[in-house]
Amino acid sequence: MDADCQGIEDIDVLSCDFQTCNMIRTATNKAMASFAASRWRFFMILGFLSLIWGSSFILIKKSVGIFQPEQVALLRLGLSGLAFLPLLVYHRRAVDWRRWHIFVLVGLLGSGIPAFLFAFAQQHISSSVAGILNSLTPLFTLLIGIVVFRSPLLWMKIIGVVLGLSGATLLIWLGQGLQLRGDTIYNLFIVLAAVCYAFNTNIVGNILQDQRSVLISTVSFASVGIPALGVLLLTTDFRHTLMTHPQGWIGLGYVCILSLVGTVLATIIFFQLIQQTNPVFASTVAYIMPLVALGWGVFDGERIALYHFVGMALILTGVYLSRK
Repeated sequence: MDADCQGIEDIDVLSCDFQTCNMIRTATNKAMASFAASRWRFFMILGFLSLIWGSSFILIKKSVGIFQPEQVALLRLGLSGLAFLPLLVYHRRAVDWRRWHIFVLVGLLGSGIPAFLFAFAQQHISSSVAGILNSLTPLFTLLIGIVVFRSPLLWMKIIGVVLGLSGATLLIWLGQGLQLRGDTIYNLFIVLAAVCYAFNTNIVGNILQDQRSVLISTVSFASVGIPALGVLLLTTDFRHTLMTHPQGWIGLGYVCILSLVGTVLATIIFFQLIQQTNPVFASTVAYIMPLVALGWGVFDGERIALYHFVGMALILTGVYLSRK
């Protein structure tokens, strides 16, 4: 009888183990399916973000064909500031106002100064070149981190910076017919904008790392955008241009998309992508944006030559090596 009982117990144990294995297998399969679905969702978000930011250069080009470049910059900043204003009111008690000057600096470097540089530059250079040169930002972020903020120095990263700068030099030099002409300065405007973005990234990462990303975006954009809107309405003929230019309202639509989608929505998506994945994955947007900008340039009839692809390849290879 004891032997029979023991046999029954063994069968029960085996049955229990079999059921447990099935439950584990089922749970594992569900988890893997969920992980695969999430991974594809993250790639779709990355692609959507690249499309938004990569399209901003053609929108700037179209806008400065209707409004003055300073009007485009001020309107872009003003609309972004207005969009973030409700968030500023809501989060006002959570902001460390003792560091207001740092938030203003982030606003100037991350949006204010680059908005003017891009607007003036794209009166003279193509949106394709602007998009490609903008991809220098990760390299300048690394370089400034090493020189100013004492980040670790690795030779592979230095090689990446050299390659990236070589690609930018190639684009600028060949784009000017192997000589430095007056238009060269407008290419350098984009490079300077990339330097501003790089300083901004290092300031946020080293000084404001204890602040929530939504607070940084809200305060920095509002602090720059609201005054910009006042300057636009009080010191320029924007309203006259809007009402009298045949494409005035179309131009306003371009800048609205640039501000509300390319700045506000894209910023929110980018920070969410960082939180749900990691900064390295989210930063790969830098590889895709130039391709989108190049595609828009071809669609708009811009002249694309072999050296554009060579310069872009050098820059993106430099970006890749700088992340090793």
